[in-house]
Amino acid sequence: MIRTCSRLVSAARGHQISQIKCISSKILEADEAVNQPQLAKNGVDTLTDTFGRRHTYLRISLTERCNLRCQYCMPAEGVPLNPKSKLLTTDEIVTLAKFFVAEGVTKIRLTGGEPSLRKDLVDLVGQLNDIQGLDSISMTTNGLTLTKQLVPLMRAGLKGLNISLDSLDKDTYTRMSRRNGLAKALAGINLALQLGVNPLKVNCVVVRDENSHEIMDFVDWVRDTPLEVRFIEFMPFTGNAWDRKTMMSCEEILKVIRTKYPDLDRIKGHKSDTAKIYAAPGFQGQVGIISSMSDHFCGGCNRLRITADGNLKVCLFGNSEVSLRDALRANISEDDLRATIQAAVRRKKKQHAVSTCVTIFNKLSSLPLHLFNIPGQSFTNVRNYSTSSNLTHIDPDGLFTMVDVGDKQPTKREAQASATVILGPQLIKMLKEKTVLKKGSEALTVARLAGTMAAKKTSDLIPLCHQLQMSYANVEVELLGDRAVFISTIRVDGKTGCELEALTAVSVAALTLYDMCKAVSKAIKITEIRLLSKSGGKTGDFKSD
Repeated sequence: MIRTCSRLVSAARGHQISQIKCISSKILEADEAVNQPQLAKNGVDTLTDTFGRRHTYLRISLTERCNLRCQYCMPAEGVPLNPKSKLLTTDEIVTLAKFFVAEGVTKIRLTGGEPSLRKDLVDLVGQLNDIQGLDSISMTTNGLTLTKQLVPLMRAGLKGLNISLDSLDKDTYTRMSRRNGLAKALAGINLALQLGVNPLKVNCVVVRDENSHEIMDFVDWVRDTPLEVRFIEFMPFTGNAWDRKTMMSCEEILKVIRTKYPDLDRIKGHKSDTAKIYAAPGFQGQVGIISSMSDHFCGGCNRLRITADGNLKVCLFGNSEVSLRDALRANISEDDLRATIQAAVRRKKKQHAVSTCVTIFNKLSSLPLHLFNIPGQSFTNVRNYSTSSNLTHIDPDGLFTMVDVGDKQPTKREAQASATVILGPQLIKMLKEKTVLKKGSEALTVARLAGTMAAKKTSDLIPLCHQLQMSYANVEVELLGDRAVFISTIRVDGKTGCELEALTAVSVAALTLYDMCKAVSKAIKITEIRLLSKSGGKTGDFKSD
């Protein structure tokens, strides 16, 4: 599924807000206990979060492209793709995989997009298979190319497969995926069965009144076939027209199955399992249900994700991402990479936003619907833009607001900003000599990297700032006399300017340099944070004096 994230339900005003906060607090407090952390082989606790969850499972997206257009996953026209230069190279993927395995990861799953579209897939699997300490390599695929690829992939070291298949009916499959591929997908599954792929799982996203009538067909298939069919609750993503009425919960799916198989019983699994597993006497296979919406499994989550463009996501539904690609290409030290990953893992929340929203919504379903601001495509993360010379963030009542100017046409925009850090002669000399400071790395490189990463996080830091898809982000630094001057350049094709991204970049770069150098001097001064220039947009160009 695409990586777009969910948005929290907006509660009503007045005394209803306190009711909702009270109930949501109790829901969060009721989350299940978590495992105690364990140290990786190097003795550093890098992959354990603040709730004691140890992350041993890494999912790596190999491409953003897909040869299907599944309705629940993406718009019919597809999604914007990054240029190849912004995607991880094979060497970068292997480098990150080795690092994470050294930190305690034992299982890697290759995902997409559709991972089978990557031309060097077999070679990549072989390189991953050579990593000492990695127990399992698996892949999630739609299965359309398996008849050509599966044998060499298994020889290279692939062990497990998750194959997406939402219907056993040709017309329904074509309607849901917007492509005609059922025969190829079934041929790929049959080949996997013949070759003894283990584990072999078939993933089916259940959409009410779309493919929900096929639940029993899948279960009958499992009865006579040694594989696991996993029914997945329909989840909200931007543009997939999710509606609560179209989602069948875990309990509803079980109720349907037990009308024919009343002795279907749950099999005890592992705390970190995403699916609840069931079977009945005489079954060759198993039935799994992934209750992402109605009953989250965040308490035992042991998964991390790396996107095709190199961002580390500690939660599928979280907005927070850290660019490991930028870190690698900035040649930061292994210790700094470890610290970056550790900081991201420790920011992981107790449970993801969709679970929180839907659980609260379900608990409060008896309240009048007008208390909630839930549009037809609820729980989606939509990018809004605005540009105006007026105070557009204030509504007629004097309250803050984010202005929606979605009808505006995007234009090319650029902004530059600078920040000055007065360091003094001792620190300037150390920086010019590239002296390793107490933090254990070259300070200017780390500061530049931090500034570039911060530019991408501006909308998370500034409450009413709009999220932008930047086409270019860079932070340079120059040592002049007793000071370091950072200059950021940000470019975007969008409907609003990128001045705040430029200002955020140099601000965080300056703060990072302060952090790296403060053990030597406490007299460091950060000054002259300012916009140098901007171009594009309704308000015209600007250049400082």
